[in-house]
Amino acid sequence: MAQIHHCDICIVGNGAVGKAAALGLAQAGLTVRVLCESAAPTVASADWDVRVFALNHVAYDLLDQLKVWGALDHSRVAAVTGMQVKDGAEQRDGQLGFDAYSARTQELAWIIENRNLSLALDSALRFAQNLQLHVGRAQQLHVDTQAARLTLADGDTIEAKLIVGADGAQSWVRGQCDIGIDYRSYGQKGVVTNFECSKPHHGVAHQWFIEDQGIIALLPLPGQRVSLVWSAPDTLADRLVREPLSGLVSALEHYCLETHGHLTPVLPEDIKAFPLRLICPHSLIAERVALIGDAAHVVHPLAGHGMNLGFGDVADLLRLVKQRDEFRDCGDARLLEAYRRARKQDVLLMQVTTDGLSRLFGSNLGPARLMRNLGMNLLDRLPLIKNKLISHAMGR
Repeated sequence: MAQIHHCDICIVGNGAVGKAAALGLAQAGLTVRVLCESAAPTVASADWDVRVFALNHVAYDLLDQLKVWGALDHSRVAAVTGMQVKDGAEQRDGQLGFDAYSARTQELAWIIENRNLSLALDSALRFAQNLQLHVGRAQQLHVDTQAARLTLADGDTIEAKLIVGADGAQSWVRGQCDIGIDYRSYGQKGVVTNFECSKPHHGVAHQWFIEDQGIIALLPLPGQRVSLVWSAPDTLADRLVREPLSGLVSALEHYCLETHGHLTPVLPEDIKAFPLRLICPHSLIAERVALIGDAAHVVHPLAGHGMNLGFGDVADLLRLVKQRDEFRDCGDARLLEAYRRARKQDVLLMQVTTDGLSRLFGSNLGPARLMRNLGMNLLDRLPLIKNKLISHAMGR
């Protein structure tokens, strides 16, 4: 017999952003269901996860509020205390440096493995009241003035006051709401893997903009390990993944030998690549629907803020739901409009910034290269402007 399951909020998708939203809304006293196609728990491993996130202070504050930050394995979390950006590999090329001391903080960001974050969120979800995990696949979304209803493949229905689409870049929820998108492929893939380095990184993240080879980032991990995120043109990325890691090590050491010394792959077989694209939905909301995370925005990873934007979505949605008038339900149109306005500036600024930097540093033209070098060197000598930039990146 088909059943109707009632709740205040149904979250579709159970990635890190969806889990954080579910946890926060349940802790606020709302009844929450998380709809996902698999309930397989995250499995702990001694191996280092090649997928990592650079979380800023917005993410930290949210996870701390949800009692998740303290549940992380902090032996596998690295604080970023500085950042060095360089336009090329030569000494004369433009350089720009940031440090935590100048920004009057102890950390600019934290590098956390996806597995570590997922394990802490899963643990918190197991003890959350008012929250249920529902394994199934949605087939239809119907919305009226009273509620939103998800019809599932097994015939059951989930009825909620609000549907939260946290189902990724190819969001089914977004498609059901007929929310259009602006889409552009960067013609690049993000190549990720981890290395041991022979020199200490001192908590400094390094980034090199290399004309026709893309953007190389080495992010600090605990000990003398670093995580590589190389935003490489498709052809180069495919070759880096396909060929022996010795070739990748040789290419990287051309840029990082002075700062990191020699590199040794942590897990030689563990190298991945994922396509890079810009996805800008025409709206973050529809009637009784809110989008969060990659369902709401996908940006270039050069600034490392994709996950931070998602946690910002959760923080704003959670705040507005808690502050709503008693007579308004959590899917109220005014609440959703307030959420759209709250996220508009941050999301648009990150989209424009990452896309603009990707275009600027992707140009091989001499005048563009000269402008980049002059601009970076000038900015590096203007501490007031630098500190404003880093404060914004930190979420302050």
